[in-house]
Amino acid sequence: MKNKTLPQIFIIYLRYLLGFAFVYASIVKIQGLRFTSESGALNPINSAWHFFETMYQSGIYWKFLGYGQLIAGFLLMTQRYAKLGVILFLPIILNIFVITISYDFKGTPIITGLILVATFILIAWDWNTLKILINKTPTFSTKPRLENDIIWSIIGGIFFFLTIISKLITSKNSFILIFLSFLTISLLGMIIGYRKQKKITNKS
Repeated sequence: MKNKTLPQIFIIYLRYLLGFAFVYASIVKIQGLRFTSESGALNPINSAWHFFETMYQSGIYWKFLGYGQLIAGFLLMTQRYAKLGVILFLPIILNIFVITISYDFKGTPIITGLILVATFILIAWDWNTLKILINKTPTFSTKPRLENDIIWSIIGGIFFFLTIISKLITSKNSFILIFLSFLTISLLGMIIGYRKQKKITNKS
């Protein structure tokens, strides 16, 4: 299955998606801004508001969380270092998931739960090498794989910077333009990936 085109493209774009979610969410913390005031989902009478306000008031810890998310998201989007990225990603999203089920976040636990499931999918995908973490002998494939092509690292870098820009801008028109850029690059990436995999299949 790992040598088939669609599963590989699915994993590649799943990494992009999770990376985007973390990078986008990290900017608020790195800027030293309140997460709750921007989301509008919480208010001072909600116990969760006090929880986030306490973390925000910590200053350094709040930014530390932001940089942790930024690094994990960036590593996932590079594809090349996605294995390290998912290892960093897991404890962070697990912590977020537990927080969302501990407080009244309504539908948020569903979203964080799905992200957690997606994280386990990525771990399962790379388990042949990640199992070294539990003292198991890793196994490596010598077959050329689409996900190892440098084109995905280039696209990931473009997505990373577009994600940061999309969070920093305030213009609605600019946001639409960036969204269209995401969509165009994604479609081009899929086309390039399909053609490259077809060439790999023909050679083998």
